[in-house]
Amino acid sequence: MDRATIKALVQEVVQNTLHVSTKQVPIAVSNRHVHLSPEHVERLFGRGHELKKQKDLSQPNQFAAKETVTLIGPKGRIPNVRVLGPARGKTQVEISLFDGYGLGVTPPIRQSGDLAGSESITIMGPRGQIKVEESLICASRHIHMHPDDGERFGVKAGDMVDIKVDGPRGITYSNVLIRVSPKYKLEMHIDLDEANAANIKNGQLGEIIAIRCSPEKEGGCGCVCKGNG
Repeated sequence: MDRATIKALVQEVVQNTLHVSTKQVPIAVSNRHVHLSPEHVERLFGRGHELKKQKDLSQPNQFAAKETVTLIGPKGRIPNVRVLGPARGKTQVEISLFDGYGLGVTPPIRQSGDLAGSESITIMGPRGQIKVEESLICASRHIHMHPDDGERFGVKAGDMVDIKVDGPRGITYSNVLIRVSPKYKLEMHIDLDEANAANIKNGQLGEIIAIRCSPEKEGGCGCVCKGNG
């Protein structure tokens, strides 16, 4: 084999490796947790209370707080549910569907912040207890991306993608929403039910194998969406 042929083969291998790596996304497994409004922080933990950081999360400026609460539903309760900080404008509780069975509630599968018509839940802290209407969801799978990542992947906020994860219980996740912000770090989020079903661990890589644009644009974008077969 001559030198020119060897060089061409090496270049092809390098290009293919780079092509694969640019499609890979690290996965984070999200357990049940609570985002509290400043008002509810005080009602649950006392007047003037501010959340105390236990550890930083992977997304910039987000942290797991030292504080925990108990979730109370019609049929049961879940203690020691971690509060995430900083405090938000509106209280939001994220659980898995399996958690919902134990609590006796059926959380809708929603994106973060889409709380209209969602379930209510009672939250108990060391200094009080509150019932919060339209606050409980099962978070739908999604990918956080910096705008630079979106450009590299060729996707926009609101697009849907399919993610393939290899392994003994390999799986392909469809309907994965792309969320883009300068505040985000590249990472796919799935809940504990989804992770356990496929034996996925934090930091495992998934690969984008199809891009399906936002529903309102289907059919005119050239991507692998319903309008293009």
